[in-house]
Amino acid sequence: MSTLLSTNIIMRPYAGEADLPAIADLLNACEAVDRLDAGTSVDELRQKFTDPDLDLSRDVRVWQDDNDLIGFAAIWVLPPGDNHSGFLWCNVHPKARGSTLETQMLAWSEQRMREVAHERGVCVYLRAGARSTHHYRVSLLEQHGFAIERYFYRMTRSLLAPIPEAQFPAGFSVRHIDSDRDAEAWVAMFNESFIDHWNHHPLTIEQFKHETTEPDYNPALDRIAIAADGTFAAFCAGHIYPKDNQRNGRNEGWINILGTRRGFRRLGLGRAMLLSGLQQLKAIGVETALLGVDSENPSGALRLYESVGFSKLYTSIAYAKEVRGEG
Repeated sequence: MSTLLSTNIIMRPYAGEADLPAIADLLNACEAVDRLDAGTSVDELRQKFTDPDLDLSRDVRVWQDDNDLIGFAAIWVLPPGDNHSGFLWCNVHPKARGSTLETQMLAWSEQRMREVAHERGVCVYLRAGARSTHHYRVSLLEQHGFAIERYFYRMTRSLLAPIPEAQFPAGFSVRHIDSDRDAEAWVAMFNESFIDHWNHHPLTIEQFKHETTEPDYNPALDRIAIAADGTFAAFCAGHIYPKDNQRNGRNEGWINILGTRRGFRRLGLGRAMLLSGLQQLKAIGVETALLGVDSENPSGALRLYESVGFSKLYTSIAYAKEVRGEG
């Protein structure tokens, strides 16, 4: 199909709102071939591009063949800290796959991270992901020097089956979060809960507030367990994506994040919060719950999920490539 391309391919910066319809069309053309449940809309892209970690002028590029947009790439560069990484999201139109476009796109991505490495004076990592069965993406990344770092499982559970009652330890109360009042305490809890996890990067209050401004965010699905002294001890954040459900013809909801703070583990809080989250999804009519988990999660999350009825749907691969600064 790449023979249909002209010799007039150009790379250019993101042009703002005017580019959104063409980017959405490109991503949906890829979804029609790849079947990864990765369709999108202009509204969803607009919200995604407000992410505080995305520098639209430096970290988004598009590729055009005459007037047709055939390639798109964006890199989420993490703020300076212990984890110097950039997460790559890129797509090539099916008609352009197998040309030199993929190489151009990855070359730009590495050059951008090389600039980050030079600015910070450290080695950085360009990271990307692929579903294990998406052979085109797996081959592309491995041919360009990306190495496998980790495997993640997408898991599913029917909410039509009985859900055990959530049993909380004595002395803990549970409530929904207030995104303004609770922001600082919630972020501190999140960071202490995930500090032991692979590739952890601290969440900022700005990032937290951005996530709670998403149009589909429902605070009723975002719950915290609070110790008797007022400490935020554990949390479960659920989410429903109506546009995804409409596209795929399913009725699904997510357990987006589940965590227990250091000092409050092995009390049964994680299990109780998970079951409470599932009950919340079921109560508003969701039929199937989804979640993602690190296959080597050190806290035993995989065993917990399996114990309440989740099973593996598919495997995703986390790839990384080390990038050093110039000079």
